[in-house]
Amino acid sequence: MCQLLGMNCNTPTDIVFSFTGFATRSQEHADGFGIAFFEGRGVRLFVDHQAAVRSPVADLVRRYPIRSTNVIAHIRKATQGPVGLENCHPFVRELWGRYWVFAHNGDLQGFEPRLHAAFRPVGDTDSERAFCWLMQELAKNHARVPSPQELTETLRELAEVPASHGTFNFMLSNGHALWAHCSTRLHYLVRQHPFSTARLQDEDMSVNFAEVTTPNDRVAVIVTEPLTADEPWKPFKPGQLRALPHGAPSPVGRRPAVRQPPTPAAIRHMGEAEIGSLVLGQARGVGTMLTPASGRLEHLRNSPLTPGL
Repeated sequence: MCQLLGMNCNTPTDIVFSFTGFATRSQEHADGFGIAFFEGRGVRLFVDHQAAVRSPVADLVRRYPIRSTNVIAHIRKATQGPVGLENCHPFVRELWGRYWVFAHNGDLQGFEPRLHAAFRPVGDTDSERAFCWLMQELAKNHARVPSPQELTETLRELAEVPASHGTFNFMLSNGHALWAHCSTRLHYLVRQHPFSTARLQDEDMSVNFAEVTTPNDRVAVIVTEPLTADEPWKPFKPGQLRALPHGAPSPVGRRPAVRQPPTPAAIRHMGEAEIGSLVLGQARGVGTMLTPASGRLEHLRNSPLTPGL
């Protein structure tokens, strides 16, 4: 399968060091590469159907220190869809007047969601279908840009649906934060003061970060497999989603013990038996028992309910 690399920082930073090591791994993952840099409200996107280790586009990225607070990169080992530019990650879509960037590592079998006109795949990958579905469901669940905490909770529930079809390691960013979800393997590292020297595992290259940073800098790097051997990489747990704003992961939220009203994302994927026994006690202060015979089953699945209903 593919491999992922992401970076989230509290100050614009280049990713030359990490990308150099990451690109070396494309000798095995040779079916294309891509990298996206957020700059203000814009995105610089570079993709090539050639392996990053041979691509002149990747060589440009290694030599050109583009500074960004959110970066997502991907090297492809094709499982679904032929080798071609249209199937190279990351993918980009617009939602709520801002760009969203997504890359996926894994293989989703039988994931063929119903997609509306606003979000359609251009290529042939399960990854792009999953991204379009995520964007569609986010738009259904929130009329406007939600808070990072609300967005994290919605993504946590939505991710369970594609993940039930296979491996769904992914990274997603809107330029303000980066979200990373682990099905099987992801690792992260936070570089901050006091900085030290790091050496790549796949290249004879090292950097003394104390010489190129300030004491206030903080950089989080997320990758499928650790890039360096002398730094304290931490593994994600399978099924874990982390939000990374300002160069560090947010605290891991835990679901409350008391049952909460289901989100629209969860309702739309409930079976009849689940909906039949569901009581929504917050609907205008009145508890309403929903049964399949009530005629509201399909309406509930497709309605743009808010979590507080």
